This record gives sequence, structure tokens and C-alpha cells, in this order.
Amino acid sequence: MFQLHTNLNLERETEALVVGVFHKNDSFEGPLEEINGMFDGYLSQLVKAGDINVNEKQVSVIPTFNKIGAKRLIFIGLGRNSGLTEETLKEAYGKLFQRIKVSQLTEVTIALSTFTTSVISEEMSARLLGEMSQLSTYEFEHYKKRSNLPSVQLEKINIIASNNIESAFERGYVYGKATNSARTLVNLPSNMLTATDLADYAQKLADKYGFECEILEKEEMETLGMGALLAVNQGSTEPPKMITLKYQGKSEWKDVIGLVGKGITFDTGGYSIKSKSGIVGMKTDMGGAASVLGAMEVIGETKPKQNVVMVIPSTDNVISATAFKPDDVITAMSGKTIEVLNTDAEGRLALADAITYAKHHGASYLVDVATLTGGVIVALGTHTTGAMTNDSAFYEKLKDASQQTGEMIWQLPIAEKDKKKVRSSKVADLNNSPGREGHAIMAGTFLLEFAENTPWIHLDIAGTATTNGASSYGPSGATGVMVRTLAQLIHDF
Repeated sequence: MFQLHTNLNLERETEALVVGVFHKNDSFEGPLEEINGMFDGYLSQLVKAGDINVNEKQVSVIPTFNKIGAKRLIFIGLGRNSGLTEETLKEAYGKLFQRIKVSQLTEVTIALSTFTTSVISEEMSARLLGEMSQLSTYEFEHYKKRSNLPSVQLEKINIIASNNIESAFERGYVYGKATNSARTLVNLPSNMLTATDLADYAQKLADKYGFECEILEKEEMETLGMGALLAVNQGSTEPPKMITLKYQGKSEWKDVIGLVGKGITFDTGGYSIKSKSGIVGMKTDMGGAASVLGAMEVIGETKPKQNVVMVIPSTDNVISATAFKPDDVITAMSGKTIEVLNTDAEGRLALADAITYAKHHGASYLVDVATLTGGVIVALGTHTTGAMTNDSAFYEKLKDASQQTGEMIWQLPIAEKDKKKVRSSKVADLNNSPGREGHAIMAGTFLLEFAENTPWIHLDIAGTATTNGASSYGPSGATGVMVRTLAQLIHDF
């Protein structure tokens, strides 16, 4: 899909030559100056007239009338040179690829130096280009008889760059592609993505990348005492799965990062049933599982020198005569007993056993990812993932990774009073739902009881796992949030 060229050859045939244009009062420079010369200075006049829009993220298409080898010129407005940020450039690239998709172009050439500044290098620009080539054009293959997917797809990107930016582009491409894989998992309806299907998907990843794969069945979970996950599964006819993938990037199995993703394939709320409007969209309650599977795809492609164990507890949470109920007391794998006050607080129960099992597999660090609470949306909205931790140094590493990928996180506190609330049951060690106040914090504090002293970060993606509107990053629906941040964390660790 990608080919690198070191010089701008205006006679080279291409469907479109793409250049970035900044808001300037002076004349064109570099490649733009050369291209403008081929048009007798006419392009600079079009900029002054506003026919080529230099404002941020604006796309202008100009036919070349065979004056150069490109059939058309695509100008991407970048605003003022001093104001160009990574985020703005990503959105500009997103608009570019969406326009290419609508125009059904199969091949384009990009003059990369026109998308750089004193703070944005060719390597950085290439990485963002690769990432957005995938994210911005994502589409879920729905079940309508007539597909809305275009029949023509972009097959080749020629990049003109003075440096070897191949690895940077490919890295961004892999991050974007893996994020799209996670998006598709989240967008699948629950009758087409059961716990068994999720386990099969993980097995295919293992086969492709040489991961060690273990799928625990219900009987094995019973032997291991995974009473928390099994309680959530009690009402279901679908068997639960505890899914584990292991990647060894070091000679010894030590300093292992554990990625734990909530895999509730549909959540009715159980006997604490959701409202008729609140239950719609609960196919996305396995967004955490999709995130860690996407991260494992990146790991398989890039092969970092790091040890990683991924654990997903998977089931649906449905109502039947055998379903667990409020007032039940269950025993988790760790041996701790839990009073169930809310069957709609099931994700933390499943994660409790998965966190314990990740430690069983040698996890020295833990990151759990879950669409866990509506409370985090009330607190932080839909653009910021809530985070909680017991280890500030570990959290700083994740925070740095999130800043690199542009996926915003915000730390929520854990106070001693919060711990006391989680331990406030009169009949068990813990209760799974101390109340609505600080709901997101209560959920994270509950999980801390199972992480214990292992460096741990909890990521609540209930607000960020999906979006209601289309953007430069693609259509509404699943976002694949945290795939890139988790992969970056492991890469940098």
C-alpha cells in the first residue's frame, strides 16, 4: 500500500498529488513553489481568491489539465504554521482520506514536507498519516442487503519524503488498523459475538502471531473457584470463557504487564434490569475486551521487547430462573466474599476474577479496561477516559502514552473512606455497589481490592468507547479507544 519516493517528480503519473498549504502572506516555498511554477503562478492567485482554502482541515481539489502528471491537485488547509498541532494534523489527514474515499481514488501521492513544521517532523507526520489512513475511513460492514461501502478502495499511497519514514508510517498504519479491529468487535450485535465467538477471535490472533492461548471453560472455572464471573453467567445459556493470551518478548517471564478487558457481550442489568432506553447499545459492554485484543494485534505486528499477558472474562448478563440476584453472597477466586447489592454492577465482578487470574499468570503490572459505569460519563463526559491507580509512577507512564496517542485520560481519586464503603457489607468482605454517590470511584475502588499491592491502573471507557457523531476519525459507533494507548505503553515501557 505504501511506497517511498525521495524526490518530487511532477511528470510522475498519479491520480492525485496532495499538498498541505499554510496561511501565509508571502509566496509559496519548496514543493508548492515548484508546482505553482508549472501553473504560471495561478495557484497562488487561487489561494488569495479563497478558491484554495488554507483554513484548518479544509480540502480543495483543483484539476491539472495535464500540466503535470497528476490528474488533480488536492490541497489541505493547515491554518497558521505556528499553530499546527498533532491533533489538528490528524484531523486534517482524516478529512483528506475521507475525501479520497468519496472520490473513489485508488492511488495518491503525498508531498510530506508540506505537512511539517519546526515541531512536527516528517517522521511524526508520516506516523499520523498512516494512522489516519485507517481510522478516518473505517466502516462497519452492516447487515443491509445493499452495502454502503464504496466499490473502489485506496490501494497505494506514494509518499515523497527526504527521510526514511517507512517505519513511522507502518507503525501508525498498524495502530490504526488494530483500532479498527476493536471497533468492529464492539459494533457486532451480541447474537453474533458471544463469549465463545470472542474466544475464537482470540485463538485466531494467537495462531496468527504465535501467542500462547488458554481458554478456560466453565468446569475449569468452577475448579479454580471463579465464583464472581460464574455468578454473572448463572442466568445464561451461553457458556462463559476466561480468555488468556501470552506474549513473551523477553528471555525470562518477568516484569509482565497484564491487560485485563471486560468482556460482557450483552448486559441486561440482570434482575437490577436496565430501562428500555438504557438497555439499547449494551452489545458494546465488551469494549474493554476489544481494546486489549486490539492492543495484542499491535503487539503481534510490532513484537516489542516486553512480556504481556492479556485476560478477558467473558459472558453475557441476562435474566432467567437461575440468574444471580440482589442479596446473593458469592466467593471470588481470590477467596474474598462479595454481597451482591446490584446485579447491574456485574462488570466489576467479572473483572475481579480476571485480575486475580492475571496475577496467577505472573502479571507484575495491571491495567484493566472496562465500560464500567455511567458515573464516569457524568463526571468526565464522552471525550475523557476515567483512570484510577494505586501506583503514581506506573500511572505517569500510561499518562505519557495517552498524550502521545491523543487519547485523553483523567485520574479519579481513591480515598480511605471509599475503601470503607466497599468493605461496608454486614455479611461479606465486600459489597459490589455501595451507592450512586461517586459511582465510578466505587467501582474502581472495588477492583483495587483484587489488584491489592500489584501496580494497577483502572480505565473506565464507558463514555469514550462509542461516539454518537461522525468526525475526522470516522463514523459514529465504536471508537476502539485505548488500543493505541495500551500499545504505546507497552512499546515505551
